[in-house]
Amino acid sequence: MLLGATAMEQTGGSVAPVLSVQNLTTSFRVGDEWKSVVRNISFDVAPRETVAIVGESGSGKSVTSLSIMRLLPKNSSRIEGKVFLSGRELLALPEEQMRHVRGNEISMIFQEPMTSLNPIFPIGKQIAEALTVHKDITKAEAKAEVVRLLEKVRIPNAKNRFDEYPHQFSGGMRQRVMIAMALASKPKLLIADEPTTALDVTIQGQILDLIKVLQEEEGMSVLFITHDMGVVAEVADRTIVMYRGEAVETGSTDDIFHRGKHPYTRALLSAVPKLGSMSGRVLPQRLPIIDVKTGEQQPLKDVDDTVGKGRTPILDVKELTTRFDIRSGLFGRKTGAVHAVEKVSFNLFEGETLSLVGESGCGKSTTGRSVTRLITPTSGDVTLDGYDVMKLDQSSLRSMRRSIQMVFQDPFASLNPRMSIGAAVMEPFIEHNLGTKAQAREKTANLLEKVGLSADMMKRFPHEFSGGQRQRIAIARALMLDPKVIVADEAVSALDVSIKAQVCNLLLDLQQSLNLAFLFISHDMAVVERVSHRVAVMYLGEIVEIGPRAAVFDNPQHSYTRKLMSAVPVPDPSRRKIKRNMSTDEIKSPIRSVDYVPPKREYREVSEGHLVQVA
Repeated sequence: MLLGATAMEQTGGSVAPVLSVQNLTTSFRVGDEWKSVVRNISFDVAPRETVAIVGESGSGKSVTSLSIMRLLPKNSSRIEGKVFLSGRELLALPEEQMRHVRGNEISMIFQEPMTSLNPIFPIGKQIAEALTVHKDITKAEAKAEVVRLLEKVRIPNAKNRFDEYPHQFSGGMRQRVMIAMALASKPKLLIADEPTTALDVTIQGQILDLIKVLQEEEGMSVLFITHDMGVVAEVADRTIVMYRGEAVETGSTDDIFHRGKHPYTRALLSAVPKLGSMSGRVLPQRLPIIDVKTGEQQPLKDVDDTVGKGRTPILDVKELTTRFDIRSGLFGRKTGAVHAVEKVSFNLFEGETLSLVGESGCGKSTTGRSVTRLITPTSGDVTLDGYDVMKLDQSSLRSMRRSIQMVFQDPFASLNPRMSIGAAVMEPFIEHNLGTKAQAREKTANLLEKVGLSADMMKRFPHEFSGGQRQRIAIARALMLDPKVIVADEAVSALDVSIKAQVCNLLLDLQQSLNLAFLFISHDMAVVERVSHRVAVMYLGEIVEIGPRAAVFDNPQHSYTRKLMSAVPVPDPSRRKIKRNMSTDEIKSPIRSVDYVPPKREYREVSEGHLVQVA
């Protein structure tokens, strides 16, 4: 039976699919052998239908889409099977004809718009090029059409932004530019490869709404590739679940979510943190993990209450302010400042997780780097484990950093690719003269075991590990100095859903066994709800709401907090036709003039420990 039958039955069964993929197998040359990474994939996409391919990194999702577009390198890849677009076999077309199909009949949106846009050309010129390559139109006509497209994808002041460059746009706006470029030639099929993964939750909501609206207006079919089951529920009519290069389950999205049969499908769904699932619970809870082979769920252990209880805070931050000067002109005079963090105050106890949440540019990461003095704050008081952080000289600062360590979002960027992971984890111990190399090696082996890796991996290099394993290595390195506070800066944001669950559970286990305090920086509200004791919501460098996790999530008071929560994709297929009608405005700029004086902020206490900024 064709996988597109459901959509076709609704139109009387007479509509031919826009895309028909039959027994697609893609292999790559490894030495003298061909290794298949996608095996015998078959599916159809009907007119105006959205089909999602879901699975984790390495499952073959993106390779499937690149095979359909014939964008894989010819010398090292081999594509077998058949791909029909409106009845025409794509794999048999000469390259010249295939070039006409790409961007004209099939368009693709990639995950990272900055790598797809040319940084030295204005965005208007780049979209116009997509038009002039496929159509016989004048420059003036192309410009008018580009402005119309920019307006269609809800870019404010489109006419004036025609000549701006990619770096002048936010991440969400760059993704809108990519969508405008993809829609330029009114394609029959849009392939969206993880188009929202790197975006903040509110921007993600806007992009999902936009794709739904444009699909209705243009009558396109959409092939949506993602690992986020919440996104799948909101956009897809039908879903294909991929695991290790094979389609293990296909069906309507409703069937997949409510009657999924394959253990891997159930594992993917169980690992999705659902906003509101912690209602009525005071303490964090580990995320459920299902064995992909047996389908059995690992038992959930409760988290003990070890927070506070009369102790003084391990970290106390008062009126922390961090600004970055803007200088211009011949003499580099100060003409303004970026008010990245503005009079932020909070404390953190042993064994507690305080989460900082908000969109990119709100000051979360700058706050984390300021309390560790990786960035020098402008003013304020920071006390960490008895150290007055703001007054430390270089020698004392080095000692202080034994008490606080950071885990960054991208472990590949924070690990030296030329250094074995054993050497990378040992390095802080040796640099701080805490013992001999033999002791460092023994402690590294113990820590690797503690974070779920094995000691015999010490000689391997970062590129030999998956993203989740690299993040575990980064956590082991952060633990090498026995810190009391760990700043986890978007430490799980880039991970697949099941790996994210494993790393979150690992952090909770380490917190309990080592009595660690976490400053958990994230924009993922569902994960924050699961792992936090307290939550602080940041907007434009300020904390607008702070309190116990249960109080903030069950009774959000600030409009921005409610906006963040409403934007979270809900893994419920019944919401597929719902549009949030979210504002498409970009987050306001934190740049202020030299003479700007920030207003004095006041907070009202909603309940015990739950404070909200008074507008």
